[in-house]
Amino acid sequence: MKVAFLGLGVMGFPMARHLAAGGHEVAVFNRTRVRAERWAADNPGRVAATPADAARGAALVFTCVGRDEDVREVVLGPDGALGAMSAGAALVDHTTTSAALAREVAAAAAARGVGFLDAPVSGGQQGAEKGILTVMAGGEPATFATAEPVVACYARAFRLLGPSGAGQLAKMVNQICIAGLIEGLAEGLHFARAAGLDAQAVIDVISKGAAQSWQMENRHGTMLAGQFEHGFAVDWVRKDLGYALDEARRNGAHLPVTAVVDQLYGEVQDMGGGRWDTSSLFARLERLRDVPRA
Repeated sequence: MKVAFLGLGVMGFPMARHLAAGGHEVAVFNRTRVRAERWAADNPGRVAATPADAARGAALVFTCVGRDEDVREVVLGPDGALGAMSAGAALVDHTTTSAALAREVAAAAAARGVGFLDAPVSGGQQGAEKGILTVMAGGEPATFATAEPVVACYARAFRLLGPSGAGQLAKMVNQICIAGLIEGLAEGLHFARAAGLDAQAVIDVISKGAAQSWQMENRHGTMLAGQFEHGFAVDWVRKDLGYALDEARRNGAHLPVTAVVDQLYGEVQDMGGGRWDTSSLFARLERLRDVPRA
């Protein structure tokens, strides 16, 4: 299939690679052109000058950028993809955005006869590299059916959860669940050290029981080693949690733990850790431990 991929960050770069490896004819666009050229040097595909150039003639256009305003720019802007797409084509946005933005883009796409899925992903850079992402989608069943076999190039789970906006709402649930989990793991490791325990030995035991989680299995070692230069950045998780907290204010959900963890990530940013991995909540606790109590 002729496809376009807009946004070659740490997630989009390998996702587009999997599409090319799957035999699809891929046109790529990235606002920093050198990154697109780097992608094309190692993968079959075409570097486009603008989002519109990439999208022209494509049956599916994928976007994976940063924030609401970035999606508006590459999709709805003067050189945006939507203006060049043909009726019957479909747009799949893998960016984590607000649900309101998803509905806005869905309406604009529908006005041109273009299908749309808000389809944020979970699994991080590691999942993107391995092609085992989880994708949660909102949109029409027919659009989902068109996209499903193509998205399978880089996802092991892809599910339609409701109308436009449902994918983004589901991603908010994902981030809410993860936020509290990481803080709990950070506090557990911090407590183990403060109590004089061998934290690694403790994890070896409790990870075989009810405390086990993906975060425990994959992040406890780097947390204990003070290594936070990998994975999903604090700046990005605060953006995501902001969307969730805004949505909660609208729908009446109570998110006390999420609100607290969001503030704790703000303290990590104040430490200069905006680009650290989300597991850096542990670094905040360890710094507090080093501060003498009054």
